[in-house]
Amino acid sequence: MNIALLNRLTAFVWAEADMLDHGEYAAWLDLWSPTGTYIVPIDPDTQDFDNTLNYAHDDAIMRSLRVARLTSGESVSTQPMARTVRNVSRLRVLSEDAGTVVLRGVQDLHEFRKTQRHQYTADVTWTLVDNGGGVWRIERKVLRLINSTDTLAGIGFIL
Repeated sequence: MNIALLNRLTAFVWAEADMLDHGEYAAWLDLWSPTGTYIVPIDPDTQDFDNTLNYAHDDAIMRSLRVARLTSGESVSTQPMARTVRNVSRLRVLSEDAGTVVLRGVQDLHEFRKTQRHQYTADVTWTLVDNGGGVWRIERKVLRLINSTDTLAGIGFIL
């Protein structure tokens, strides 16, 4: 096990979680490769994201539009803005090959909005690419909600 690599990747995904919890969406968008995809499937067992329903299946344009919707103040689902606190843990490098690393972990997200609290727990798989000089970019992020059959109606944040 390459502990130094795992530590660098852990710092990366912790920074991503912190950016999302604090609404630093421009910085979050900068973490992505131009061809990266953000996927939240409805069926946590699916492998065919292109031919099944997803809560999110975003390329770069859709991620930017999602951020614009969240920050515009015009979407009912974002007013008032949700406050989120997420924990990312149980990180494990699944594979490492020629500047690409697949990392798996768990995310436990708590959302607070309109005096209501919701919890979303997901198995997360990041495919990260080295953009040169140890600068990582997200090529793919898949969040498989363990409670995916619960409706995500009115979601006003990025998982």
